[in-house]
Amino acid sequence: MTGTGVVPSSQDSDTPDESAEVFLLPCVLSFNASDPTGAGGLTGDAMVIASVGAHALPVATGAYLRDSRETIGHAALDDSFVIEQARMVAEDIPLQVIKVGFAGSTEAVAAIAAFAADYADTPLIAYMPDLSWWDDHEIDSYLDAFRDLLLPQTAVLVGNNSTLRHWLLPESSTQRYSRTTDLARAAAQYGVSYVLATGLALPGGQIGNVLASPQAELVSQSFERIDASFVGSGDILSAALAALLAMGSDLNEATAEALQYLDQALDHGFHPGMGHAVADRLFWAETDDPLSEEAPELGSSLDIPNPFNETKH
Repeated sequence: MTGTGVVPSSQDSDTPDESAEVFLLPCVLSFNASDPTGAGGLTGDAMVIASVGAHALPVATGAYLRDSRETIGHAALDDSFVIEQARMVAEDIPLQVIKVGFAGSTEAVAAIAAFAADYADTPLIAYMPDLSWWDDHEIDSYLDAFRDLLLPQTAVLVGNNSTLRHWLLPESSTQRYSRTTDLARAAAQYGVSYVLATGLALPGGQIGNVLASPQAELVSQSFERIDASFVGSGDILSAALAALLAMGSDLNEATAEALQYLDQALDHGFHPGMGHAVADRLFWAETDDPLSEEAPELGSSLDIPNPFNETKH
């Protein structure tokens, strides 16, 4: 990616210097909920987008109540507050891509759709997470609003194959090797241009991921199944895709790179708690040097110098 210039040395004044050259990062506006585990949600989006090389504009839609084992609830922000966050940022900073994760309520879905309509030239990447932890009535209302209001503005719909099929093509949801183009055609009826379906079970223990239009499968990658259950992988993939598109990659290239990024992040994953694994989104920053034998074990107390212990009063 190339910028438009070089950031000048720091200045004491907050007043912008219109004559100074500025290096611009492409910006991705992300609607998502806060995730206290750090595995997905808004924190995950910001980390992935920055890791890929873009700048995240995180708009909070609410907060999950979860740990690494399960999600037990969610507190949604008022839809007017959600959109006020987005509008203030969008009126100040140019948007390259909009990413929509979990909006938290049908009211927020409607508000985000109205916001996106004002930025119709900005590509919208939508991710549909697994909502099985939620109340059935809430799920149905949310999916209906998302389908009717947001899908018509969605360039790429991202989700697990099973989740998307149960939602948009329920009659084929039990078909183990059904074509992703069938799912893309179902999504296209609501205005979606492309579908990126993950988690397709393939022979030999492989996991397939396919970007498809209604006419053809455009990108297909498969990876070895990792012997772990992860939280937040769909947020990672959709955020990486959004950031790569914002940086100027074409859709096929961005999809391939986003899938490779996700695979590496999962391959370097870890278990921070007693439940699911968490992907390492900064895997590329790891060194090849082994940990020092003197490094403290996780959970042990650290010997942090007290800056005041030499001062007598």
